[in-house]
Amino acid sequence: MTSTLNPYVSFRDNAREAMEFYRGALGGDLTINTFGEYGDPEAPEANLVMHAQLETPSGFTLMGADTPPGMDFKEIGGISISLSGDDETELRGYFEKLSEGGSVTMPLEKQMWGDQFGMLTDPYGVSWMVNIAGGSQG
Repeated sequence: MTSTLNPYVSFRDNAREAMEFYRGALGGDLTINTFGEYGDPEAPEANLVMHAQLETPSGFTLMGADTPPGMDFKEIGGISISLSGDDETELRGYFEKLSEGGSVTMPLEKQMWGDQFGMLTDPYGVSWMVNIAGGSQG
């Protein structure tokens, strides 16, 4: 097996909602395992997400989990997830869907280097960058 690098996003207690949002925005198959499946099904945290994994048709893998009990939740900061390629329709679609309920921090438009580029923060506080190579319109 080759090595892979995948974003793994931590949430306070809404990983299921966030990962379902990402499935809606990016498509694909989502698997979710809870703390209750691997521990005490009666524990207060039993329904929290221990591990979620989204595998998209475009080959992206996004993982996430709720913060386990007893651990401090750390806000997401200093990192963005970047989507790039040359399929304008696909990438614009991702940008629009990911920004629903969030905020666009830089509109997706033609930049000085010739590509279309934009940035957003989704409703779960995750920053995204989208770059469309050789973008023809802005």
